[in-house]
Amino acid sequence: MAAASGGADEGSSTKKPACIIVLGMAGSGKTTFVQRLTAHLHSKKTPPYVVNLDPAVHEVPYPANIDIRDTVNYKEVMKQFKLGPNGGIITSLNLFATRFDQVMNFLEKKGKEYQYAVFDTPGQIEVFTWSASGSIITEALASSFPTIVVYIIDTVRSTNPVTFMSNMLYACSILYKSKLPFIAVMNKTDIVDHSFAIEWMQDFEVFQEALAQDTTYMSSLTRSMSLVLDEFYQNLPTVGVSSMTGAGMDEFIDAVGKAVDEYEKEYKPEYERLKAEKVAKAEKEKQEQLEKLQKDLGEGKTVPLKGSSSLLSSQPMPSGVSFGINLDNDDDDDDDDDMNIEEENEEEKKEYESFKRFLDESTKKEQLDKKADN
Repeated sequence: MAAASGGADEGSSTKKPACIIVLGMAGSGKTTFVQRLTAHLHSKKTPPYVVNLDPAVHEVPYPANIDIRDTVNYKEVMKQFKLGPNGGIITSLNLFATRFDQVMNFLEKKGKEYQYAVFDTPGQIEVFTWSASGSIITEALASSFPTIVVYIIDTVRSTNPVTFMSNMLYACSILYKSKLPFIAVMNKTDIVDHSFAIEWMQDFEVFQEALAQDTTYMSSLTRSMSLVLDEFYQNLPTVGVSSMTGAGMDEFIDAVGKAVDEYEKEYKPEYERLKAEKVAKAEKEKQEQLEKLQKDLGEGKTVPLKGSSSLLSSQPMPSGVSFGINLDNDDDDDDDDDMNIEEENEEEKKEYESFKRFLDESTKKEQLDKKADN
C-alpha cells in the first residue's frame, strides 16, 4: 500500500490539477453536487482544492480552500454602489477577478498536492457565463491548467421537452463560448431517472413524439431547434448523477479523466496556437505602428554646411565653450573688428581734448581770482 501511494504521489506531482468549473441554472443543485463530489473524492483519498465563487451564499456545505466572501463583502458592495442582488454579485465577481492572479499562484504552489480543483459558481448562471469576470477566470485557468466545464441539469424539470431543449441550447452556447471540454450532468436521478433524456438525444423521432403533445408556438420552435442540436448531442458526454445518494459519481470521475485527455490532445495545442497568434499579431501591430511613425516623420536628408572644414579647430578650447561656424576664417568679421577699434580710438581722443580744455579753463580762472585778490 505504501509503495502504491508513493507511486501515486510521484505520478500526481508531475501533473497539474484538473480544474472543474461547475455551472448550471438556479436550483439545479450545483452546490449540493460540489458537496457530494468533494465528499466522494475525500473518500477516495484524493481531496480536491475547492474554490467558492458565489459571494451571496450564506453557508457552504463543504470545506473551501478559497472563498470569495473572505475577499469581497457582498452586502457592502450592494450598499456602497447602490446595486441590486444580481448587480452586487457581478460587481463582487469583477472585484475578485482583479485578484485572481493570487488564486492562480495558490494553485501553482498547491498543484502537486491535489489532483482536482473544483470551482462552485453563483446560482445565477448568466452572472458568470456572460460577464467579463467569468471569461477572465475561465481563460486564466484554461491557459495554465486542464480545465473542464461541467453543466448541471435538473432532470426533474427537464421531463418537459421545452425545458429540456432550453437547457440543451444553453449548454450548447456555453460550450461554443468557452471552447473547453464539456460534460453535461443530469442531476437528481434519485427522483427521476435520466434515461429519457439520453433517449431524446439519441433518437430524434422519440423527442418529436414527446413534442407532439404540445401544440404551442414554443413547441414548433423547439422542434426546429432540435434538428440543429442533433450534431451537438453526438459529441456531448452525459452522466446521470444523484447529489443526494452519490450515485453516478464514479462515472463522472471517469468522464473527467477523458475530458482531461481531450484537453491535452486537442484544446491545449489550440490554446497555445491562439496564444502564439495573439503575440505575433501584437508584435506585427507594433512593427506597423513604428513603420507608420517613421513614414510620417520622413527620412532625414544630409544638409551640406558652408566651410564645414573649419568647424573643428586645431587649437584646444576650454571645457564648456562651443564652436561657432567659420569663426577663424571670416574676413568680414575681421574688418568689422578693425572698424570698431578705430572708432574707439577717435572717441578717446575727443575725450582727452575735452578734458584738457577743462583743465586749462580751470587754471586761467584760478589765476584771475588771485589777481583780483591782490
